[in-house]
Amino acid sequence: MAKAAAGDGGADSSIADQLRALGVKGVLVQMAERGQLLVLECEMPQCYHHNGRGAFDPVTMPRTKWAPSPDHYPVLKSAGGHLAPENVRLSHVWCNNLDYGWRKRIGTLLAKGKSLAEIAEALNRKGVPPAHGRNRWTAAMVRKAYVS
Repeated sequence: MAKAAAGDGGADSSIADQLRALGVKGVLVQMAERGQLLVLECEMPQCYHHNGRGAFDPVTMPRTKWAPSPDHYPVLKSAGGHLAPENVRLSHVWCNNLDYGWRKRIGTLLAKGKSLAEIAEALNRKGVPPAHGRNRWTAAMVRKAYVS
């Protein structure tokens, strides 16, 4: 696999080829061709794939939860974000959905004036799964999930 030399900023056509082989089109392939996507890994703050960040299913319809997906970041789609290289990171469909779900729940509770500790208690009560390796939500985890 031909990779660009570390730090040279050059395009890595093998990443683009790997994405195409998975059935990916659009902005993620464009980013790889331009040297803006350096590794084929889920870039979400929390990745839940049992085989790690680099394991992806091919794109099918409907998409499996482990298929590659462009995540609108840092500006979420719901906040007017677009699928453009400056606003996209590579994710698994499932990791993207979980991250979005957390943000929505946390944002709603913050808007109601709840403290981070109260939000953690609410997420634990509702059985929302916390980050890997954790048993329960904490105030610090809530803040990190919301701002990452």
